Amino acid sequence: MPSQYFEDIEIGEIRDHGPGRVVDAEEIKRFALEFDPMPFHVDEAAAKASVLGRLCASSVHVLAIGSQLAHEGQGEEMDMAVLSGLGWDEVRLVSPLFAGDHVRARSWVAEKRDSGSRPDRGVVTMQNEVLRDDGSIIARYKIAVLVAKRPVDEA
Repeated sequence: MPSQYFEDIEIGEIRDHGPGRVVDAEEIKRFALEFDPMPFHVDEAAAKASVLGRLCASSVHVLAIGSQLAHEGQGEEMDMAVLSGLGWDEVRLVSPLFAGDHVRARSWVAEKRDSGSRPDRGVVTMQNEVLRDDGSIIARYKIAVLVAKRPVDEA
C-alpha cells in the first residue's frame, strides 16, 4: 500500500533518490547498440574523434537511468499512489554522461492540482534531475503523474 496519496504530497517536497551508481562503458555500448547505435555511443575510437572526445551515453539512456534511479531510490516513505504517467516536459540534456561517471537522481514536487474530470485523483508534476556525484547536472526534466486520492474508507 502506498504511503503517499495526493493529499499527502507537498509542493517543494524534495526526494533524494539514494546513492546512485557508476555507469560503465559496457553498459553504454550495450544500451546504444539496441536503442541508439550512433558511433560515439558504441565505438571508443569513434567517440574519441567526436566533438565530445570520449564515449558518452545516449540521451535516451540518460533518461532511462534517471527513471531507474528514481524508482529504486524512492523508499516506502515516499511511495506515491501513482496510477499512470501523463507525460514528460522540458527535457534538457545539460552535460554528457561519460563512461565511469557516478550518477544519482533527485526530484521535487513542482506542482499539483486536482483532476478536472475525476474527483478521486490529482495530477502531480515532479521536477527531476540526473546528477554526477559532484552535483553537476547531466539532465533535467518534468514528469506529470496521475496520483490517487485517499480512499473514502481510509480518510
